[in-house]
Amino acid sequence: MLLGLGFGGLSVMAIAFASDVRLLFILCFVGGATQQLYFPAANAVVADVVPTEQRQRAYGLIYWALSLGLAIGFAVGGVVPDRYLWLLFVADACTTFVCAGLIAWRVPETRPADARHEPALAGLAKVATDAPFVVFAALHLVALIIFTQFCLALPLDMKAHGQSSRAFAWLMAFNCVVVVVLQPWLTPRLRRFDVSRQLAVATFLFGVGYGLNAFVPALADAFSSLGLGSVGFCRLVLYLIGVAFWTMGEIVGFPVVSALVADFAPAALRGRYQGAFSMVWGATNCLSPIIGGQVTEHLGAPTLWAMCFFAGLLVAAGHLVAAPSRRRRLAVTAPVGTAPVGTGHVATGHVEIPEP
Repeated sequence: MLLGLGFGGLSVMAIAFASDVRLLFILCFVGGATQQLYFPAANAVVADVVPTEQRQRAYGLIYWALSLGLAIGFAVGGVVPDRYLWLLFVADACTTFVCAGLIAWRVPETRPADARHEPALAGLAKVATDAPFVVFAALHLVALIIFTQFCLALPLDMKAHGQSSRAFAWLMAFNCVVVVVLQPWLTPRLRRFDVSRQLAVATFLFGVGYGLNAFVPALADAFSSLGLGSVGFCRLVLYLIGVAFWTMGEIVGFPVVSALVADFAPAALRGRYQGAFSMVWGATNCLSPIIGGQVTEHLGAPTLWAMCFFAGLLVAAGHLVAAPSRRRRLAVTAPVGTAPVGTGHVATGHVEIPEP
């Protein structure tokens, strides 16, 4: 964690003062690669110190804190003049260094003393042969590609319909604020539901949220003709409604996903499983802008939004189909006397006893 935060902060600080495109490319690569060292280790720490039955809530609180930070970041980014954008990078680096300092001061080593260390390749090989986890990772990859269309395709579509970059920043701030307000209340109430159903609902909401964007131009014209506001205002409200849908999917799905990965992993392989899960995010960050950009350019944004909707339906169905094998797999690694996240069963050795 300290290595990732330290080098990541230095890279971001250097970006603030770099002007050559080639140097920016190198710094972005180094920053992205080093910052990703933090997340698998941090998620493994949570799995080490939080009991199984409380992990979904713990990961939900971490995601709540992340969303609060993003909300502040997007809000600040939306009001900082262009000539002072370099200050955002400096501030990013400074908060990263503060985080590293807090971890060095207050977070001890949490890896269980009796956990046998697995060599990197051997550990990853065990992860790759865990069929229920691999199926989950593949489904989640597609779900994340849908979810992350806000990285490129959504702002391009908004710009094509007359929305400014500032409007997009406030839209993303709205996303984060909704997460901050609703997640602490909603996450504990969702724990009694089966994890596969939660993931299916979340992915369906992703698809609906982006699918609605295909109807923004026509609906905005219709609403404006009814005197409900200017065309630009109606478009912004419709985009906001779409964001609200996939934000609810985010609230439902992301905390349980993190807890699910932790429950899949034996104690000695928590870092390996979290690393594999981070690789899913890395693949998403690579594929999402390529797919979104190419489909938008060659087939048009409405086609992309329709693809998001139907892909969301397929992934939701996939989570439901995979549910039985996933429950059996989670019962194997769950500590005796605990219930794997969202399964509704207590694990006693290799036998599942339904809760009353």
